[in-house]
Amino acid sequence: MITRKRLTTGVGIALATLAAGLGTAIPAAADEAPAAPSPQVELVLDVSGSMRTRDIDGQSRMAAAKQAFNDVLDAAPEEVHLGIRTLGADYPGEDRKVGCKDTKQLYPVGPLDRTEAKAAVATLAPTGFTPIGPALLGAADDLEGGEGSRRIVLITDGEDTCGPLDPCEVAREIAARGTHLVVDTLGLVPNAKIRQQLTCIAEATGGTYTAVQHKEELSGRVKQLVDRAAEPVVTPVATEGAGSCSAAPELKPGLYTDRAEIAQHRWYRVDVLPGQELRASASVAADRAVDDDYGVLLRAVTAHGREIVRGSEAGTGRTDVISSGLRYPKPEVADGDDDKPAAETVCLQLAHSFSAPASVKKSPGLPVELTVDLVDGPDNASDVAAFGLGRGWWLLGVLVLTGLLAGLLTGWISRWRVAVWRTN
Repeated sequence: MITRKRLTTGVGIALATLAAGLGTAIPAAADEAPAAPSPQVELVLDVSGSMRTRDIDGQSRMAAAKQAFNDVLDAAPEEVHLGIRTLGADYPGEDRKVGCKDTKQLYPVGPLDRTEAKAAVATLAPTGFTPIGPALLGAADDLEGGEGSRRIVLITDGEDTCGPLDPCEVAREIAARGTHLVVDTLGLVPNAKIRQQLTCIAEATGGTYTAVQHKEELSGRVKQLVDRAAEPVVTPVATEGAGSCSAAPELKPGLYTDRAEIAQHRWYRVDVLPGQELRASASVAADRAVDDDYGVLLRAVTAHGREIVRGSEAGTGRTDVISSGLRYPKPEVADGDDDKPAAETVCLQLAHSFSAPASVKKSPGLPVELTVDLVDGPDNASDVAAFGLGRGWWLLGVLVLTGLLAGLLTGWISRWRVAVWRTN
């Protein structure tokens, strides 16, 4: 296959040769824009002795982590430079001073050789202490330099056992370097202290914390984080939703963060032009102990309060983040209308049903991530979601008609049986 680069090179050589033959100086073609720097990700895996515990879908935590790593290595984007660091993998003794230095790079950050990386992971066995702080410092050094996005994904089942070096302080130190290095944390045990420490690490660097208790959740979340590293870096903008649409901040396309207290509704406004489609999604994270059942609702309504479309999702305590989204296409104006049609103000209402025991702090509110995008709408707005049903309208109509016919038929059969019984 002839790539664009080869074609450009060939044309440039041909022009240079022709210029030399004619004795005419022809300016050299402008160089192509340099390739974007490769994003870098280092997976940091806890290999301490507690990873022997068998409480993840009947397997040990170590076995589940290995399977997740294999899944991630198979699916990692080609442009991502991936590395692996371990903590607690080598020293089996009781000397804390030695054990708290037990972290090393298992696979260097760079172009991925999937076979070699999998072979390195296969050799791991749960062994020693949990030096999270030293491992984070080592991973930050591994990712030093370069201009691409950088991300550490820490997977652990416990708190750091190597104080007084506080992993949260280490994360703040990493953030203070100004290298835009993000640390995401995944906890394999639903423990309040572990949650608090891993949440602090993530928040200090702009990352996320997720509790996972199943193999599929672990694989899926790590894949998502690795894929996110390959996406263009978007810095979230802090905003503050209001208690009503009229007082709500106006949002442009982008990524936003906010806080929503329990039982609090947050309002935002987006102006949508005819022919545009509004796409919005919201995530609410539980950064503290909450009750098992919860949900999130995102509604789009007009400035006069009429609901346009909604999206909702519910959870049962198996994850710490719950998300929902919606789409609203605004039809094009009819021919002959004003050349510059006015935008419609769409009000976005975000509500969640998280609740918590009385002993849990209610303030600040739970972290909110809101994504807003405006794209060219479809040719036929009825092909997209309408009041949350989208193309399901026809199915709903068939179900209603079927139910009506079934009811009539049942009634007719019942009357016929009664008539027969009376005749006999």
